[in-house]
This record gives sequence, C-alpha cells and structure tokens, in this order.
Amino acid sequence: MNLDEFLKELEIIGIKLSEKQINDLIKYKNFLIEYNKHTNLTRIVDENDIYLKHFYDSLTIIKYIKINEYKTILDIGTGAGFPGMVLKIVYPNLSVTLLDSNNKKIAFLKELIKLLNISVNLVNNRAEEYIKDKRECFDIVVSRAVSFLPVLLELTIPFVKINGYFIAMKGDATNELQLSKNTANILGASIKSINNFKLIKEDSIRTIIIYEKNERTKLIYPRSYSKIVKNYLK
Repeated sequence: MNLDEFLKELEIIGIKLSEKQINDLIKYKNFLIEYNKHTNLTRIVDENDIYLKHFYDSLTIIKYIKINEYKTILDIGTGAGFPGMVLKIVYPNLSVTLLDSNNKKIAFLKELIKLLNISVNLVNNRAEEYIKDKRECFDIVVSRAVSFLPVLLELTIPFVKINGYFIAMKGDATNELQLSKNTANILGASIKSINNFKLIKEDSIRTIIIYEKNERTKLIYPRSYSKIVKNYLK
C-alpha cells in the first residue's frame, strides 16, 4: 500500500487527513525505517508495509468505535507507537498515554515526539506497576498484538473508567476468546462487540474485541505478572 492508496482507504472509513497530518506520518515512517537500522523496533520496515500493517491497521478501530468522542486513551504495550501515536496524529485533541516497559522503544518514542512536536504522555513502566497511580482513569484503553488475551484483560481492564472501553486488537483470536470467556466478567467488564475482518491487500485475519467496563474492578487485580501468567482468570 503506497501513500496514495493509504489516503484513499482512509477516506473510505471516514478519515480525511490534513497536509500536516500526512507530513507527520511520512516523517514517522521515515524515522522508523532509519531508527530500525540500528535498534530493532519492528520486523515491518518496508515503506508500503508500514502504511498498511502499522498505520492503516492502527486506524481500523475507528470503524467500530468513535474514538474522537473520547478524551483519554492509554495504549498498553505500545512498542513503536502503534496504535497510540497514530491515533494522536489523526485525532490531535485526544490525550494519549503510551505505556511500554521496553527502554529501547521508549527511547525511540521520545525522539519521535520531539521530531513531530506532539504532546504525548510517555510512560516507561509495567502495567501492573503503573496501575497503582492510574486505576480507572482512562476512557479507552487499547492494546495491539500484545500478550495472550486472558493475561491481557487482567492488565488492562483495571485502567478503564466505568462505562469506558478496552479495545483488544488481535489476529485470529478464536481460541483466546474461548479461553477468556469469563475473564472480563471477573474484572467488571463485558464484551460489547467482536469484529472480525480481513486486512485489505493481504487478507490476513484481524479481530477487534471491544469490552465495556460495567463496574469497578476488585483491588486485588491486577495480580503480579508471574501470578497472572501462571494462573490466568477463567
């Protein structure tokens, strides 16, 4: 997917970018390619693949939820900024927090934020530590291609406000959904929608699961990461 194709596909899903937003994404793409030559951030470094598999894929959630109607977003395990940084560029009024425990990826994001002159809250920490200060503080929590779903739910849902949403962006999540069918309920949330589709151009399977926070999560959650992995909620 080249730049022109990317922009056309965005218009189909209701996104019209300004010249500044387009230039910011081009800078983002170029900086990612150059930085990745000396620091491994992503295996996807082809220009066309970045437009498709990073930028466009990050924005597919807007087909299922009106992101721009919310204020605060937390991206857990953001990596090189997907989807949180892309959402911030497209919806600059959002208050976006990017959370990752990987020092090298945080270092990249610090430089990217300077390059683009964008205001983003960058946090170098683990979710189970950051929750101590940010329990039920975010309208939307999102995580893309991060962790096994039963584990991910315990790490993310405690951050979500009542009536807010957690959005899990996955590939084929059939098995993970089956294994986590009761997990969200234990944490005070429920599935609002499961959205399956194929990514354009390559037809790879994508699943976007939206969970709605119905009640407060018990303070015992999240447990330590080792406990979550060893005995996930079911």
